[in-house]
Amino acid sequence: MKYFTAKKYDRAGMFPGELVLPEGKKEERARVTVISYTPSDLTEKEISNPADISDISFDRSVNWINIEGIHDLETIEEIGRLFKVHPLHLEDILETEQRPKIDDQNNYLLVMIKMVYLSDKTEDGVEYEHLTVFINEDTVITFQEKPGDVFDPIRNRIRNAKGRIRKMGADYLAYALLDAIVDNYFVVPEKLGEQMETLEMKIVTAPSTETLMTIHRLKRNMISLRKAVWPLREVISNLERSENKIIKRSTVVYLRDVYSHAIQVADLIETSRDMLSGMTDLYMSSVSNKMNDTMKILTVIATIFIPLTFIAGVYGMNFDFMPELHWKYGYFAVISVMLVMAFSMLLFFKRKKWI
Repeated sequence: MKYFTAKKYDRAGMFPGELVLPEGKKEERARVTVISYTPSDLTEKEISNPADISDISFDRSVNWINIEGIHDLETIEEIGRLFKVHPLHLEDILETEQRPKIDDQNNYLLVMIKMVYLSDKTEDGVEYEHLTVFINEDTVITFQEKPGDVFDPIRNRIRNAKGRIRKMGADYLAYALLDAIVDNYFVVPEKLGEQMETLEMKIVTAPSTETLMTIHRLKRNMISLRKAVWPLREVISNLERSENKIIKRSTVVYLRDVYSHAIQVADLIETSRDMLSGMTDLYMSSVSNKMNDTMKILTVIATIFIPLTFIAGVYGMNFDFMPELHWKYGYFAVISVMLVMAFSMLLFFKRKKWI
C-alpha cells in the first residue's frame, strides 16, 4: 500500500497546471499503442514518437489510445494539446496518490481510478496502479502508471469482434474498461479470503508471532483495497447520472451493472475486515488458552510436589530422636508413601477432569 502512505511531491511556488514529475520519479519514455476500429475494420499500431500522435487518423468510429508510463511529460503535453485537456487535469494525471474521482467537462470526461491486481512483485502480493481514463465522443485514452493491466480480455474482444463492443461507441469502450477493473477487484479479496481460511486453522492449532504478522499484513491489504474501492461507488454513480452527451442512454444500463459490482466488492471487503478483526480476537484467545493449559500443567506438577516436598523436609531435619531414620526399611517406606500420594493426586485430578 505504498502509494497510500508515500509523501506527495512539493508544489510550493509552482503555478497551477505546471507539469512536474512526482518526487523520486525520473522521466521515462512512455509506450503508446493505438487501436482504431469500426464494426467491420480494425487497425492497431504502436507510436514511438509523441509528435506522431497528432498524425493519427481519427476517422474511425472508436479509437483507444493506451499510454503505459505517465512519467513522460512530452507525451502528456502532446495529448493535452491535441485533445484540449485542461492543464489542471494534466496535472492530476501525474498525481498518482489521489483518491478516485471524476471530472465532467463539456467536451470530455476524466475518470481517475485505482487498478488492483495480484502480483508476485510486492511483499503483500497485491499491486495498486493509478489509472486515468479520458473519454470524448470517439476516443478513449487510458493513462497507466506503469506497464501491465487487466485489459487483455477487452483487447481480445476487440480483435476478434466478439460481443457488441465493435458496434458501440467510445462510451461503451470506457464502460468495458471500468467493468474489467471492477471485476478484477473480486479476485483480490477472494485470494485473500483463501489465505484467511488457512490462517484461521493455524490460529486455532498453532498460533505464533508469524501468524499475528500475517493477520496485520492482511489487514493492511484490506485497508488499502477499501481506500481504492470505497470512492469508486461515487465515481461510477456520478458517471451513470452524468448529463454529458458523451454517455449515451444505452450505456447507462451497463454502468448500473458496474455500480452494482462495486457495491458487492465493497460489501465483500467489509466482511473480510470484520473477519480479520475476529481473527485478532481469536488469536488472543488461542494464545491465552495455550498459556492457561501450560499454567494448568505447571500447577498440577507443583501441587503434586508440595506434599512430597513436605515429607522430604520433615525427614531432612537434624534431630537425633527420629525413629524412622534408623529403621532398616525407612527409606523404602517413605518412597512408597510418596509414590502412593502422587498417584492418588493424579487420579483425583483426572476424575475432576482438571488434566
